[in-house]
Amino acid sequence: MSSVAGLLLAHGAGGGPDHRTLVALEDHVEGRMGIPVRRMEFGYRAAGRRAPDRPPKLIAAVRAEAEAFAARIGAPAGGLVLGGRSMGGRMCSMAVAEGLDAAGLVLLSYPLHPPGRPERLRVEHFGAVDVPTLVVNGDRDPFGTPEELERELAAVGGPVTLKLLEGQRHDPGPAADAEIVAAVAEFLETLSAAPPP
Repeated sequence: MSSVAGLLLAHGAGGGPDHRTLVALEDHVEGRMGIPVRRMEFGYRAAGRRAPDRPPKLIAAVRAEAEAFAARIGAPAGGLVLGGRSMGGRMCSMAVAEGLDAAGLVLLSYPLHPPGRPERLRVEHFGAVDVPTLVVNGDRDPFGTPEELERELAAVGGPVTLKLLEGQRHDPGPAADAEIVAAVAEFLETLSAAPPP
C-alpha cells in the first residue's frame, strides 16, 4: 500500500478551491495516480468574505479538514500530504509545525514575505516542520526570491525539495501547470517508495 494515503489542498488568500492549478493537481493525482485528493475551502470564502480569517482559525480549519478527509478515506493519522497555494500551503505548514501529523508538505508559491517587505519573513515555524517538504515557486515571485527561499528553507527540519519555475511570478500562468503537476507527482512517488520510518 502507498505510504501516501491522500492529498489535501488548500487555496490562497484571494483564490478558491477551484483554482486552475489545484484542479489540475486533482485530475492527475487522483485520476492518474489513484491517490485521493480533497480541495478544501476556508470558511471565510465559503461565507462570501474576501478577507481571510486570522491564522489560528485557518490552522484549525486545516486540522479539521485533514481529520475529516483521513476518516472518510480510512487513512491512518499522518497518511496525508498537506499543502496548497500561497496562504493555504503556509497554513498547512503551520499546522504541521504545531503538531498535526502528516506524510509531507506541498507548498506552491510559498509567501515568504509580503512584496517589497523582505524584513517581514513568515518563517518562524520552519524549524518545527519535520516532514519531507516540496516547495514550488516562480523564480520572479515578489513574495520571495530564489536566494531568500534557499536561505530560509534551510531551517526546515525535514528534507526539502525546491523547484523553481523559470520566468513565473506568484500566480504561475497556465503553461506552468504541467511542470507543477510533474513536480508534485514525482514528490508523491518518492514518498510512496520510501520505507516507513
